[in-house]
Amino acid sequence: MTRRLMLLDTASLYFRAYFGVPESVKAPDGTPVNAVRGLLDFIARLVQDHHPDDLVACMDFDWRPQWRVELIPSYKAHRVAEEIEGAPDEEETPDTLSPQVPVIEAVLDAVGIARVGAMGYEADDVIGTLAGQARGPVDIVTGDRDLYQLVDDRRGVRVLYPVKGVGTLQAVDEAVLREKYGVDGPGYADLALLRGDPSDGLPGVPGIGEKTAAKLLASFGDLAGILAAVDDPAAKLSPAQRKRLEEARPYLAVAPKVVRVASDVPLAPFDAALPCAPRDAEALGALAERWGLGGSLQRLLTALER
Repeated sequence: MTRRLMLLDTASLYFRAYFGVPESVKAPDGTPVNAVRGLLDFIARLVQDHHPDDLVACMDFDWRPQWRVELIPSYKAHRVAEEIEGAPDEEETPDTLSPQVPVIEAVLDAVGIARVGAMGYEADDVIGTLAGQARGPVDIVTGDRDLYQLVDDRRGVRVLYPVKGVGTLQAVDEAVLREKYGVDGPGYADLALLRGDPSDGLPGVPGIGEKTAAKLLASFGDLAGILAAVDDPAAKLSPAQRKRLEEARPYLAVAPKVVRVASDVPLAPFDAALPCAPRDAEALGALAERWGLGGSLQRLLTALER
């Protein structure tokens, strides 16, 4: 039987939950739990609406891997709260969100939802690896457009992108990408590195915006085709485009490795099967009481009983 796999970009989703649910949602001791409860409600809705057989909460064990920073030093540099020698840098996170992350992890573990990550890799890389290994359809749930690069109609890989908060999702397949950006999944990675992304500290090619990047890709196929055109005097490039792309060669030589997600992350064995009942009911009960998870947790458990 073909199994449907759902991959959660966990940090992206709990950030969305944090900003989408008011901080007035608190534990009995007054600690905000808006991200915790918002994420639980979101997962409950996903399970209820999309019926995955397998579900993996993919984690950022390293949100800014050194191997990416060595290639492009500006990569996510503006989001570093503290540099830590010999360990992942600390990311800027709202003061009332940071304490909720260990609670989220503990609740997911007690429920029995697989949490998967790898040192030296981002959740995006874990998602890329698991999507590549999947034998059935894959739903990637993320608020990060970078993962559009994994969309593949032939293999049944699509992105479920939260349009407003976490309540409304857009299903992104190749038709959506072509209509909005003029590219397919792999083409989106080339589009992104040409255009750049200030939120990730990626400079892009100066003077090449999203529309120009899309036109170049439509004309020359992919990044390799564009660079071949720069070397071809007969290619239909404006003098300004040719000059900009030529000057950006050092960046374009390393950007693909930074922008494209890894597909070969070494992962420890885990059970991705969606649980029908909590793995550790006693621990979950204690967490529910301590943090006042109430209806949010109950809605998830009800959805899992399916």
